[in-house]
Amino acid sequence: MNRQLLLEIIPAPEPTLDSTVIGANGAAIDAAQGLQAGRALYFWGPPGSGRSHILRALSQKTPAIYLNFATSAEFMMSVATSSEQLGHKLIAIDDIQDMSEDQQACVFALYNRWRACATTESAFALAVTGDRAPMMMSLREDLRTRLGWDLVFRLDPLSDKDKFEALKAYAEGQGLPLSPEVLDWMLVHYSRDIRQLFALVDALDRYSLSKHRTVTVPLLRTMLADRDFLLST
Repeated sequence: MNRQLLLEIIPAPEPTLDSTVIGANGAAIDAAQGLQAGRALYFWGPPGSGRSHILRALSQKTPAIYLNFATSAEFMMSVATSSEQLGHKLIAIDDIQDMSEDQQACVFALYNRWRACATTESAFALAVTGDRAPMMMSLREDLRTRLGWDLVFRLDPLSDKDKFEALKAYAEGQGLPLSPEVLDWMLVHYSRDIRQLFALVDALDRYSLSKHRTVTVPLLRTMLADRDFLLST
């Protein structure tokens, strides 16, 4: 069974800020936890730094509208110009570097509306992600400056040590202490995405109980080859 199919069969849980592995990004996570209507955050970092994870976690925490490059410019402009907030207190904009000129114009309008409403009952929070610092983005100039209007945080990818410790703590929290050999095998052979690794621990917990066996690397490999079990998860 190929790796991509395994990732589809064992889906990652929905991201939450509580389940976010902090690593070197403590200040950014604290800012996300405390984000209030009328404030804006811009997170940037390389692939694997967790920027989309944090944005989706924020969207789970509060009534939000989530926008990315796949969202139509027409819908984005309706969000930017509508006179009704419809209960949404957060506008989340992911991977702004991938947006078209029309979509960038919508984000520009959203920033203007955010500032105009910041001290009113219609205030909402803005959270935006990109792959580079604001002034290094290949965007229209007036939008680049707006990305830096409020809080800006660089996100650093988790180190292998961060992932190892997070995976170990998650497994222990599930009542499934894992040996260093099992943890190392997961990190090397499965996925670099920590949420996918957490999902693998959940599946391994169920499999070891069903087989009445202690978790070992051979048991883990047997589980990943057991298509019937994986399709039943």
